Amino acid sequence: MCEHHLSSPTRRNVLLAGVSSIALAAWPQRGALAAGPPGAHAPNSIPPDEALGRLMQGNARYVANAPENKDYSADRAARAVAQYPIAAIVGCADSRVGPELAFDQGPGDLFVVRVAGNFVNDDILASLEYGVEFLGVPLIMVLGHTQCGAMIAAVKVVKEGTVLPGHLPDLVRSLRPAVQIASANHGADLVMQATVENVRLNANRLMVSKPLIGQYVKSGKVKVVGGVYDLETGKVGLI
Repeated sequence: MCEHHLSSPTRRNVLLAGVSSIALAAWPQRGALAAGPPGAHAPNSIPPDEALGRLMQGNARYVANAPENKDYSADRAARAVAQYPIAAIVGCADSRVGPELAFDQGPGDLFVVRVAGNFVNDDILASLEYGVEFLGVPLIMVLGHTQCGAMIAAVKVVKEGTVLPGHLPDLVRSLRPAVQIASANHGADLVMQATVENVRLNANRLMVSKPLIGQYVKSGKVKVVGGVYDLETGKVGLI
């Protein structure tokens, strides 16, 4: 009998309408997509160079073990309403690299997207476009790091023909161009050189990315930079 009521058109339409209403209520920021980026007075409405300065100053504090951010409960209610990140970070999934810690930034300050090997694919690009277009992010940093496991694997595949399991070959395919460029330079540390080239390649891709990020870069509203995090020292060096 219950199955009969649930399968009837009238009852089913009522249930679907109820579910739709709940879904809409649970997404209070849906209208923000149509509203565009934050206004000129938003907390993150700052020049890209100022945002970069804040990151590097925070990294200096982190390296010196003198962080400013200690109270992570501060402004929690305000963050529930909106977010105003000063930078987007394309980071590696490596558990030893935490962007908020490395740059001594609090919750809501960084818009972080992470994937092993810190490369930009369509999904990462879409996330960054959202950050720039609707959150007003003025700075994007592609952040590699020393001793990157994904890059080590990519070098072994390219130079030694190592065969990896599962979907790992798809990941290596995205890192292969950087390894090939680094190999042509005949440097002593191929993994490190490939890490740097990977950062450069992906930063350059973002600079000319269409239809959104490239136009923001061209207008000067957004800056794209590359960096490498040193696991031993915690220091981020710009590329």
